[in-house]
Amino acid sequence: MKASFRSLTVFAVLAGTSLLAQAEEVSVAVAANFTAPMQKIAAEFEKATGHKAQLVFGSTGKFYAQIKSGAPFQVLLAADDETPAKLVKEGDGVAGSSFTYAIGKLVLWSPKAGVVDDKGEVLKAAKFEHLSVANPKLAPYGLAAMETLKALGLADSLQPKIVLAESIGQAQQFVSSGSAELGFVAYSQIHKDGKLIDGSYWLVPSKYYSQIRQDAVVLGKGKGHAGVEALTAFLKSPTAAAIIKSYGYEL
Repeated sequence: MKASFRSLTVFAVLAGTSLLAQAEEVSVAVAANFTAPMQKIAAEFEKATGHKAQLVFGSTGKFYAQIKSGAPFQVLLAADDETPAKLVKEGDGVAGSSFTYAIGKLVLWSPKAGVVDDKGEVLKAAKFEHLSVANPKLAPYGLAAMETLKALGLADSLQPKIVLAESIGQAQQFVSSGSAELGFVAYSQIHKDGKLIDGSYWLVPSKYYSQIRQDAVVLGKGKGHAGVEALTAFLKSPTAAAIIKSYGYEL
C-alpha cells in the first residue's frame, strides 16, 4: 500500500511538473480602452489554463508601428478591425486568425456630477476650457470622437479647446486629473467592477460615428504556440463574454 501510494504521489508531482513545463507566457498588445476587462480575463485565463498573458496597453496606432518594427507581440487586441486586417494583408498577422472580441461605445464624460448632460448639450454651450480627445490618427475612439463633433457641426468651433492624447487611456487621465473638464472616452473606462463610476456622461448615439468593432489577431510570432491558441479560444468563452459585457461592450 505504501509503495502504491508513493507511486501515485510521484506520478502526481511529475504530472504537475509536466503541466508547468507546457505553460506559456503570451505577449499581448491590448488597446487601452480594454485595460480593465483584459486584466480580469487574463487572471481567469491563467486559473483555467496555467498559461499567463503578459499584457501591454496602449494605442492601436502605436502598436501597429511597433509590430512593423519587430516588437515581440504574439497577439494584438486592437480597438478597430482595420489594423488587424491590414497586418494580415501585409504578412504580419496570421491569416484566418482574426475575430471580433468586442464592439465599443463612445461616451462624453466628466468625473464631476452635473457637468455632462444626457444629450450632450454641454458641447454646444461650450462653457469649458478643455476637451480631451485621443489622437484620431492613433486611436479609433479618437476618430469616433472627431466623427461625432463633425456630425454635430462642432469640429471647427471646438478645435481650440481640444487637448489631444496619445491613447484613449491618456484621454481619460487628462479628464481624471483635471487637465480637461470633460472628454471623449470609451464606455468601458467609466466602469469599475462592472458598475458605473461617479461623474456624469453622455452615451453618444451610434449614428454619429463608425461602429467601433474591436478585432483580435494572432501575429506571426504567436503562430503555433499552445498558449496563444488557448488565449484566443478563452476570449471566445462564456467566462470572457460575461466580463466583456459587464464593462458595457456589445458582442
